[in-house]
Amino acid sequence: DVQLQASGGGLVQAGGFLRLSCPTSGSPFDDYAIGWFRQAPGKEREGVACIFVGDGSSNYSTSLKGRFTISKDKTKSTVYLQMNDLNPKDTAVYDCAAETTVHWDPSITIASMFRHPNEIGSWGKRTQVTVSS
Repeated sequence: DVQLQASGGGLVQAGGFLRLSCPTSGSPFDDYAIGWFRQAPGKEREGVACIFVGDGSSNYSTSLKGRFTISKDKTKSTVYLQMNDLNPKDTAVYDCAAETTVHWDPSITIASMFRHPNEIGSWGKRTQVTVSS
């Protein structure tokens, strides 16, 4: 199984930026779709962005595309989330999760991760992002 650990959160002013990191270990990096998710107080967990490591194809929450960018570094087995122009509505606990693409087409895997995040098998340690106004 893959192990993940989200980091890079913190306190930032509105309009600022942060880059979250999700280093992985334990399984072939290329086989996985890795996604970033967030949960604000009193709200359900929502998908932010997902990437298939094998070819770099990605998908985003419609409302966040343009401000957030997901990327990967195969040499470090790490996925990143660059978050720009942050606003207080982005305040949430962020975490990364992974699903193998061995059994399903990566696009199907990513779609499933967005629709059913609570069914994802591998999660990392959470990181808090707080955006002040």
